[in-house]
Amino acid sequence: MSAAAERVPEHLALSAAVREDFIARFPAEAVAVLEDMDEDALAEEIAGVGLASRLTVLDRLPPARSSALFENLTGDDQAQVVAAAPTHLALSLTTGLSQERREELHERLPRSLGRELERLVDLPVGAAGRLMDRAVCTLNRDMTVASAIERVRSSPVRGVRSLYLLDSARRLDGRVEMQALALADGTDRVGAYAGSTPAVDVVAPRDEVVELLERHRTDSLPVVDSGNRLLGVVRYDRLFDAVGESFSADMQTMVGASADEQALSSPGFAVRQRLPWLQINLLTAFLASAVVALFEGLIAQFTALAVLLPVVAGQGGNAGAQALAVAVRGLALREIGSRDLPRLLTKELAAGIVNGLALAAVCGGGVYLWSGSIGLALVISLAMLIAMPMAGVAGALVPMLLTRLGQDPATASSIVLTTVTDVAGFLSFLGIALALSALL
Repeated sequence: MSAAAERVPEHLALSAAVREDFIARFPAEAVAVLEDMDEDALAEEIAGVGLASRLTVLDRLPPARSSALFENLTGDDQAQVVAAAPTHLALSLTTGLSQERREELHERLPRSLGRELERLVDLPVGAAGRLMDRAVCTLNRDMTVASAIERVRSSPVRGVRSLYLLDSARRLDGRVEMQALALADGTDRVGAYAGSTPAVDVVAPRDEVVELLERHRTDSLPVVDSGNRLLGVVRYDRLFDAVGESFSADMQTMVGASADEQALSSPGFAVRQRLPWLQINLLTAFLASAVVALFEGLIAQFTALAVLLPVVAGQGGNAGAQALAVAVRGLALREIGSRDLPRLLTKELAAGIVNGLALAAVCGGGVYLWSGSIGLALVISLAMLIAMPMAGVAGALVPMLLTRLGQDPATASSIVLTTVTDVAGFLSFLGIALALSALL
């Protein structure tokens, strides 16, 4: 073997040792160099360093690059990294894996660690961590504007207005607008154009994300862990889609259908999800029927009451449904809370009175033309005037009470509301008819 050939292993060992020492002594500078490499070159560099250096690089790279690098490791290497990584890094790396690869990884880990990661990875539906985009172009305050713009150009992330700054420990360090960099001198430091930024915890619920985005009127919101390390961003368009999905799910749960049911779900699944609420609705329907039964003699004497009874109940149900939809939306977007209940009820009461007056006039006139009975027209007019405000108040009150009890305000609230409006409508109409029976 030649002398040159003998020196090759020593050269490679020296190169690896230099990389290790560079990463250990100057982690921020080392990661800045590695971040500008393409995927293949970055993977090759990481393959030649030890576990401590891998953890340093994975912890300081932007989330998207870090996840892509981690996914390219072998299963044993992934398990080794996760077992030695701090919790925030283990969570950040494993959330990007598919369910199948995550299960394979957990089989290679100690059982207790696997269970803990499963608990952390299985974020609640609607949590910020489930809405976030891990592809983020990050900068630091000491970069020149020219370097920052070049990094943005080479980044796969497109169409962003806000860029986020990280410190040497990958903690969120502010934000800078793309327009500010585009108009700045290339030799200026990025930090001169940076400002503060709101952030949301990875486990924060969707309504908190909505509230922050609405309050700050920003195009995106950074998602951080408990150590303020950036995990990703929630973009406005993704949140808009999620809110739309939430509203469509609320429409189903309001009437007792499951939010998980799809249009082409199996009949068995649909029955299992719907039947319990239909049984409950059957009981409430008997409650409304019991109210009607109290006035059985009156209805037998004046059969026209049976004809007009659904009119009052139907209008009350529609008015209640309108108030319910507005209240559920307000709760979902955090426009209202428990302290706003008096104002909300006052508004619905006032709207119900005005609507009741208008409908009473039209309905009373129509009944008089149909029956020729002033008494019957007066009865339905007064019933409409009472039922409409009661329905509006009930529509606002039901979701607020469910929220106060710690329940989803959309959960079958329509079924509860229907019972309230039916009972209120029947009682008001038949009660007034009994009081004014001499005029019928």
